[in-house]
Amino acid sequence: MKNLTFITLFFLLTFTAFGQDKKAKDLLDEVTAKVKGYENIAIDFKYSLQNTKENINQDSKGNVMLKGNLYYLNFMGLTKIFDGKKTYTIVPEDEEITISKVDDKDENAITPSKMLTFFNSGYKYYWDVLQDIKGRKIQYIKLVPISSKDQRKEILLGIDVQTKHIYNLIEVGRNGTKTTLTVNSFKTNQPMSKNQFIFDESKYKGYYINRID
Repeated sequence: MKNLTFITLFFLLTFTAFGQDKKAKDLLDEVTAKVKGYENIAIDFKYSLQNTKENINQDSKGNVMLKGNLYYLNFMGLTKIFDGKKTYTIVPEDEEITISKVDDKDENAITPSKMLTFFNSGYKYYWDVLQDIKGRKIQYIKLVPISSKDQRKEILLGIDVQTKHIYNLIEVGRNGTKTTLTVNSFKTNQPMSKNQFIFDESKYKGYYINRID
């Protein structure tokens, strides 16, 4: 009887976990489909970094425009443009520009162009808590990196149940560092210049340009 009870409990827990993971997958698929359905996306966000051991607590704001894998990012006093082939990092304070090719081998990096779909590979995912935040129902999905070399312990992805848009992204590092990216404004299909994602060197006369091939 004890063995039968154990077996029943085992299968109950197994199928419950499977069901929760499937729910997580289905919700992530909805988010991906929503993102791919937009011509472009404009986001204003807040970025927080915390490490209690090192007594670090920093907050920054930024904004990014996305179109496919192209992006135009303003964050922490610098501008980054990705035109599909190269990344242009512009630092007005130093009057310096770095031009580099994209490192396709770095699968762990959550770049602006992957911010809304990075979870589609390289993670195990689990259904987590549902929270009411300022009148919005936010469902969290826990993502655990598959690679043992990944320095992130886990990622919590908060998804607005109604809009299927990402509300926030919380990364917990193995070293105790916690970073949180919160979306303050999420706008879609905005009018954009055809040169929005093109770097114009003529606008930066006098800047030192560091070209990394």
